[in-house]
Amino acid sequence: MDKLLIRGGRMLHGTVAISGAKNAALPELCAALLTEEPVHLLNVPRLQDVATMRKLLDHMGVQTQTHGERGGLSLQAPASLNPEAPYELVKTMRASVLVLGPLLARFGHAKVSLPGGCAIGSRPVDQHIKGLCAMGAEIAVEHGYMVATLPAGRTRLKGARIATDMVTVTGTENFLMAAALAEGETILENAAQEPEIPDLAELLNKMGARIEGHGTSRIRIQGVERLRGCTHQVVADRIEAGTFLCAVAATGGDVLVQHARMEHLEAVVEKLRDAGAAVTLEANGIRVQSAGAGQLKAQSFRTTEYPGFPTDMQAQFMALNTVAQGTAKVTETIFENRFMHVNELVRLGANIQIDGKVSVVEGVPNLSGATVMATDLRASASLVIAGLVAQGETRVDRIYHLDRGYDQMEAKLRGLGADIERLK
Repeated sequence: MDKLLIRGGRMLHGTVAISGAKNAALPELCAALLTEEPVHLLNVPRLQDVATMRKLLDHMGVQTQTHGERGGLSLQAPASLNPEAPYELVKTMRASVLVLGPLLARFGHAKVSLPGGCAIGSRPVDQHIKGLCAMGAEIAVEHGYMVATLPAGRTRLKGARIATDMVTVTGTENFLMAAALAEGETILENAAQEPEIPDLAELLNKMGARIEGHGTSRIRIQGVERLRGCTHQVVADRIEAGTFLCAVAATGGDVLVQHARMEHLEAVVEKLRDAGAAVTLEANGIRVQSAGAGQLKAQSFRTTEYPGFPTDMQAQFMALNTVAQGTAKVTETIFENRFMHVNELVRLGANIQIDGKVSVVEGVPNLSGATVMATDLRASASLVIAGLVAQGETRVDRIYHLDRGYDQMEAKLRGLGADIERLK
């Protein structure tokens, strides 16, 4: 497996361009199932998860083609395809469940494997099933698969009021796509508000859907009989942007994070400013300036649904806290196993104690390089940040996790002056 070798202690300077958001690109790839016409996406990130989703769509019979220099990808779903998502493909990426809604909406049936286990905790699909059944679907779980059909005599899903028991991003996305072709009106209560939701809704509206209220907790969808093709640019990845903001704050330096949008990162930016970094909005992104690790003040925070502090930024900010002055309390409320990076940070010299859902981080003057192992996507990013700060050499093993969600991270960091290389 590939590894990263990092020689820490360098400040970062320059400009880094943020790629398209993984969590927007994945549902938007699935949205192409809703029409027979071509859907052209721009700014699609080059990630393992995107390659896996494309492989799944190819397996179904969707025609996909990469084009241009701007992350272009065209998709065309024919009138007849194989509406099945096998376990061999779904097990590596839980977002594969996003094919369920569009397959049901357009073809009236689907067979989608239940996702495998997740290292950072359970992400139950029962809310997806509950919502689609409210729209008239009949879904049975058989031999590890969700087998979904429409009742005899029905050719379309029907509009419904869906109030999920919890805020679910992929659930909201599945319901948006299903409701776009449903008969009548669908109202989503307790809908997710992450920026990737409005981006998907904007794509669907370009395709001819009638969606209002996206970006709020109450979304209204008027179903239409058919959707058309369109061209859409994937929104910039706020988590990649936040990761680079934390990296520069921790190492010190001056970097313009191109394409980053301040309104998508308000909770993270507020904490970075409180820590002592200067974060300013510019015409084409966000500039971060920092004196570096020892000059920062540790910041306590609690992860919550958007627009609160994102769970996907918890590990990266914790890495910053390990070398900040003072003590911080980090509370994780979204996933039960999302402190697995702590033991690896401790190997680098961090002082962290875990008590249930709370980690207490006491800043230390320096981290020291060591060999560490990535356990999940965002844990990988936190170890890279820690390695950039640590004295000596740090090796990060199992970086296939990193490749799931960061487009050429080590190349972008090298462009900012980091001493980092990939070892094959």
